[in-house]
Amino acid sequence: MARQTQTLIIGAGPGGYVAALKLGQLGRKALLVDRDALGGECLNYGCIPSKALISAARLVHRAKNSKEAGIELEGLRVNLEKLQAWKEGLIRSLQGGIQTLCRGNQVEVLKGTARFLSPKEAEVASDGQGPEKVAFENAVVATGSSPMELPKFKLDGSRVLSSKEALELRRLPQRLTVIGGGVIGLEIGTLYAQLGSQVTVVEYMDQLLAGISPDLVQVVVKSLKKMGVEVYTGSKALEYRQKEGALEVVIQTPQGSVQVVADRILLSVGRRPHTENLGLEALGVRLDEQGFIRAGENFETTVSGIYAIGDVAGPPFLAHKASREGVLLAEFLCGKVRSPAWNGIKGLVPWAIFTDPEIAAVGLSEKEAKAGGREVLAGRFPFAASGRALTSREPEGFVKVIADKESQKILGAEMVGPEASDLISEACLAIRLGATLSDVASTIHPHPTLPEAFHEAAEAALGQAIHLLAKKA
Repeated sequence: MARQTQTLIIGAGPGGYVAALKLGQLGRKALLVDRDALGGECLNYGCIPSKALISAARLVHRAKNSKEAGIELEGLRVNLEKLQAWKEGLIRSLQGGIQTLCRGNQVEVLKGTARFLSPKEAEVASDGQGPEKVAFENAVVATGSSPMELPKFKLDGSRVLSSKEALELRRLPQRLTVIGGGVIGLEIGTLYAQLGSQVTVVEYMDQLLAGISPDLVQVVVKSLKKMGVEVYTGSKALEYRQKEGALEVVIQTPQGSVQVVADRILLSVGRRPHTENLGLEALGVRLDEQGFIRAGENFETTVSGIYAIGDVAGPPFLAHKASREGVLLAEFLCGKVRSPAWNGIKGLVPWAIFTDPEIAAVGLSEKEAKAGGREVLAGRFPFAASGRALTSREPEGFVKVIADKESQKILGAEMVGPEASDLISEACLAIRLGATLSDVASTIHPHPTLPEAFHEAAEAALGQAIHLLAKKA
């Protein structure tokens, strides 16, 4: 006899497990299935491990560069084995927290590989056990994504690494070549550069972090070069070969072919959806040209009762986006709302890049707002004029606020600088609540703090900045 549940959720990442918890809170029976550990890619191999190592690397970097503040250290050493052990303990603790939440919300968890048999039935094969049938009323696919490969750079876990293996190294690579100058490549490349590796970044596009406002990226590029990172843009990694116990990477640059010697290669050129072996095609679930599941505004696929959220349903690949989708879908399935109303909040999904300095943004950029036919007011405040940034010895970067000229409602914000990933939340709330430039400018911010930069940028947009000289007409 088949196991019975109301909602089957395949994938226990930040989309799947959050959907399951919300369903449990709302009194609906949910079965959460995953072949790996709770928390998915984000907790186990991505967001959390990378930020743990990034935090440690920044501490090392700051310590090494503190002489001007009178802090002189000798014999500073990084024990990578111990650092990895601390990181793994942190992950286990967070996994345990999810397990506790599942139990407390009556969410049933089953470790195994799921495959659809029909729109109302699936089978789950657990390790060492035969497949078990599961009958359900509706199902959610939240299986996430994984790193893509290149023909000449197959991921082998030892020489050519994905982000997963790069975040599990027990020995510091003396030389690391990063293929792909996107978010993941730069975050991991930066952390190893700060730990002491010689890092080379190869990017096919003409700009690192392609698609992001160039004035934000320029600040990060300047910082990378200051760390000694070698950057090749408009370039293509052609192949690699073993040479004298190392790896020689052949790169085609605008100036010609160059060879870079590396101990490890990090491949970070995009992500592909986890849709294989789920039985989706036989079910009639349609995929797009890249293999992502086609889902409508209510997250429903082309098969009634089968839903898809998170990375598997397409970019942007953000854990917080997947979690929000999980909550909205759970409320929809429980009849709390007629529609998840995802359209209304898509523009409110922020993003952050944990380079050094960090980049974060939400809403519309100035270019996007103007392209949409709006007249805008834009204000910018540099961290070089922030007392708190100067006391932290992190004066690089700026905060920019974009608003509608007529209504003065804030449309977006962009930041590059210290703690940008934290600072962006005030802008998220401002846009969500329809706040104006005057609302922010008239809100008292504690001094000296970094959030004052958002306040000052709003004042600058109004032509009222106190700590900036007004532009002459």
